[in-house]
Amino acid sequence: MKSLLPAFVMLPAALHGAPARAMLEQADYVAVAVSVLRVEAPRQRGGFALGSAVAVAPDKVVTNCHVTREALAVNVLRGGLRYAAAAQAADVAHDLCLLDVPGLGATPARLGRAKALAIGQSVTALGYTGGTGIQNSTGEVVRLHRYDGACVIQSSNFFNSGASGGGLFDDEGRLVGILTFRLRGAAAHYYSAPVEWVQQLLADSARGDFHTVLPLDSAQLPYWQAGPSQRPAFLDAAGDTAPAEPCSLH
Repeated sequence: MKSLLPAFVMLPAALHGAPARAMLEQADYVAVAVSVLRVEAPRQRGGFALGSAVAVAPDKVVTNCHVTREALAVNVLRGGLRYAAAAQAADVAHDLCLLDVPGLGATPARLGRAKALAIGQSVTALGYTGGTGIQNSTGEVVRLHRYDGACVIQSSNFFNSGASGGGLFDDEGRLVGILTFRLRGAAAHYYSAPVEWVQQLLADSARGDFHTVLPLDSAQLPYWQAGPSQRPAFLDAAGDTAPAEPCSLH
């Protein structure tokens, strides 16, 4: 059975890097990078979970729930300062958690559409690795997997420990996915949650679906960590048999 790995890290961690080819213009890269922030979460059993997050409003960021799953508190780092999350809205099934961070004042990412992506299209992954600065990896869309009303993005962008919750951006600098997990030992098997799931989480949270930051129910698992009978077939196939076509859901 293939091993699925989250892209976040428990301290201590080693830094991993990968060569990147230029894709976004410098001005576009700077505009995109300011929306990607670092997350620190002290855990119930001790130590810290480190991850990344993307600002989707001045005082709201989205990250993976596997980063905050055991969190007693969550801090978002911006400009050398730590801002405490006051509340969290969780979509554990899709591994997406929305954090309300009063006073953060971040620059939100522009939202694109995962379902509008095409196979071979250039994308850029941005996230934090271990205790280092922001890392970027350019690549392309390898597969688009229809699942639960959206398109899970499989791309060739390298990302590793600490990048969970970071952003996958299209060639116009729009957020199309949230970096989530990878397959161990498999080339071009990096997966991102589609931005459409983020938009649904934002809509749900607008109805008051926020709760105090506390450890999440450990019995709940995201789709990619579920048992073989519950998780989508494309994970067991590692995308090798997925149709190489646009994932239009119109």
